[in-house]
Amino acid sequence: MSAENFKVSIEKLRKICKFEEELEFCETSRDVKSFDGVIGQERADKAMNFGLAMRDPGYNIFVVGPQGTGKSTYTQAIVSKIAKGGAKPEDWCYINNFSNIDLPLAVSFPAGQGRIFQKDMDELIDELLIAIPAAFSGSDYEQKENTVEQNAQEKVEKMFLDVEKMALESGFAMKRIPPRVVFIPLKPDGTPMPQEEYAALPDNRRREIDENGRKLRKMLDDTLHDVQQLEKEARDQIDELEKQVASYAVEMQIGKLKEKYKAFPKVFEYLETVERDIEENHMLFRGADGQSPQNPFMIYQEEMDPFTKYRVNLFVDNEKSEGAPVIFESNPYYYNIFGKIEYKSSVLAVSTDFTMIKPGSLQKANGGYLILQAKDVLMDPFAYDTLKKALKYKQAVVENIGEQYRLVPTVTLKPEPVPLNVKIIILGSPLLYELLFTLDEDFKKLFKVKVDFDIEMPRSHENICKYVSFIGTVCTSGGKKHFNRAALGKMIEYGSMLSGDQDKLSTLFNEISEIVNEAAALAEVESTEYVEAKHVDEAIKNQVYRANRIEKRMQEEILRNNIMIRTEGEEIGQINGLSVVGSAGYAFGLPSRITARTYAGNKGVINVEREAEMSGNIHSKGVLTLAGYLGGKFGQDKPLGLTAQITFEQNYGGVEGDSASSTELYSIISSLADLPLTQSIAVTGSVDQLGVIQPIGGVTQKIEGFFDVCKAKGLTGKHGVMIPVQNLSNLMLKEEILDAVKENKFSIYAVNTIEEGIELLSGVTAGKPDKDGNYPEGTVFRRVEDKLLEFNKGLKAFLATDGQVNKNGNSTDK
Repeated sequence: MSAENFKVSIEKLRKICKFEEELEFCETSRDVKSFDGVIGQERADKAMNFGLAMRDPGYNIFVVGPQGTGKSTYTQAIVSKIAKGGAKPEDWCYINNFSNIDLPLAVSFPAGQGRIFQKDMDELIDELLIAIPAAFSGSDYEQKENTVEQNAQEKVEKMFLDVEKMALESGFAMKRIPPRVVFIPLKPDGTPMPQEEYAALPDNRRREIDENGRKLRKMLDDTLHDVQQLEKEARDQIDELEKQVASYAVEMQIGKLKEKYKAFPKVFEYLETVERDIEENHMLFRGADGQSPQNPFMIYQEEMDPFTKYRVNLFVDNEKSEGAPVIFESNPYYYNIFGKIEYKSSVLAVSTDFTMIKPGSLQKANGGYLILQAKDVLMDPFAYDTLKKALKYKQAVVENIGEQYRLVPTVTLKPEPVPLNVKIIILGSPLLYELLFTLDEDFKKLFKVKVDFDIEMPRSHENICKYVSFIGTVCTSGGKKHFNRAALGKMIEYGSMLSGDQDKLSTLFNEISEIVNEAAALAEVESTEYVEAKHVDEAIKNQVYRANRIEKRMQEEILRNNIMIRTEGEEIGQINGLSVVGSAGYAFGLPSRITARTYAGNKGVINVEREAEMSGNIHSKGVLTLAGYLGGKFGQDKPLGLTAQITFEQNYGGVEGDSASSTELYSIISSLADLPLTQSIAVTGSVDQLGVIQPIGGVTQKIEGFFDVCKAKGLTGKHGVMIPVQNLSNLMLKEEILDAVKENKFSIYAVNTIEEGIELLSGVTAGKPDKDGNYPEGTVFRRVEDKLLEFNKGLKAFLATDGQVNKNGNSTDK
């Protein structure tokens, strides 16, 4: 069959945008309205709306898709839109737990009421700082206090007078020398008795005086005890009086709050506790004792607020929220998500209290939506597990990281957890989703909704309209020049090229935006009214140029014959295969020299790369598959008696994929048939065991890579690439190749089977077996059959000789 029969017409090499069919609705991108929704993601859109509508536990959302598909922008937009119609969540406050200060209490209020409660408590403190001192400075209190003190003083004086009277009657004078009281013996004339006279007294007189002194001291001790008791009773009376005065002052002020917050049982109970505590600690509000003690070991110590325990920590404030909150946490490390307990540090100590409990994005999003990036969450060693616990137990716990891992427990705050009602939305790559789904048993229970973003969409009229709308939106929002119809056509073609399909458009809008911006910048430099087709072409070429250093270096090595690739003439058992090389997001095609050597033996097809442990699993499978084709084609009535070695010459980095399996098979057939193959046509395509050519990936890059090499060496009109016929719809070749094809300098061939391919490469008919299974003389397969028969004869003679030697008892080993 002639090579012309396999040639692909130029119309099939690239789907050119036809203005009258695909862009008839506009002249420029300015003519189309902005499109606010997601483009080409109907499945993802439906899944997202379903997930946002579900309120049952576990229906959190994982948004899956490659970077650049717009999943982040779309997620924020749709969640914000739905959240506006949601209810405002409650405010949350932390208050002091007077029973246990280490366990602060959480209380909730309707949105906006939390700040009011905080202000009310601050005002209460200010009012009591005035009211309590005023109550104690009144004449009534002073009169009652003076009365209690005067009565107590009178009783004390009377007690001491009784002791003094008893002392005089016993011949003693009582003298008060603070803080002591002493008894001095008196002479008969009532003057103090000197020590000399006392020593000169008879023993019985001294014993009498000593006995009377002992009795007086006993009486004094009893009196002092009674005085202490009396003073205690007076203090108790004054304390009770102060409590009554303080209670009256406090009750007047706090009673209004109790009435205001009676609908909140927890708050009402808290206010009653505050009332009792202020009554007991009213001295805080009376001035002198209101100062906090200073620690002499603390340098630069801040003055502590003695009224902190009565204040309110407005933990989450939703006063200004419009609907349900939407929090996109751009830096999701542990404390940013779950909050923290802050400390004030000094040289030798740290301190904290319930007012230093700070919320994270989880608490701020409570009652609404929290959006996180999977990669960032998983980078933090504590964030993901803590997030799962929060979702599992529906509680937002504020706990510093170290508390879970201390060898020795320390005293710290343990705030009451806040009940959690939040929808978690995580954005991540398909790889992360698969890993979590496979390895984490909790993941599938907590994230039941998968929003799967596709990287391509049909090249339909509707989607083309949206594409143009997107381009127009980028231009308008960035203040850039709009695109004319020709430039829009180039962008549509570029979208198909990115998708690798003539009937598809890429949804990698990051890459589309880059070309839009760069083309607009080029138009700005040239001061054209609109962005034109040449600007889009130049922007694409510039982007390729910035990324193709390695590609050009490899092509240079080929041109210098350091990497030996022949593009002219013919060779037996050698052919140019094609592969795709990736480098930092840029993929390009390169030719590879594949060779085969065949000889008599029984080892079958030997994959040199596999023997050298440089072959990937898929490539090894492809080699085994082509071996199956050879056995099925030529080994039905006899053993093949064949050893064939195939390899990628000058390959030092390994081989993966089966797209060269047909190429390897052609080189083996060429070697067996002693039939030269043209080196001007490169080949790509997978093959099955029946000899059917199967489609492969990266066909456009492969063709362009071989074309660039042939162009550099000089196009002769014989150069071309042979591809599977199924890959025709994947062709979006650059216009330079189209021009070369139009001028008959380069050709693209499409084949269905190995037979068609070997005929094209060799120019010889493959051959079909007759009813006896014999191929016609001169055909490729007849030549293969003949060679295999020679191999078998040689093997049979060798085995016969080898058997005779062994029979005579001689070793064949040398």
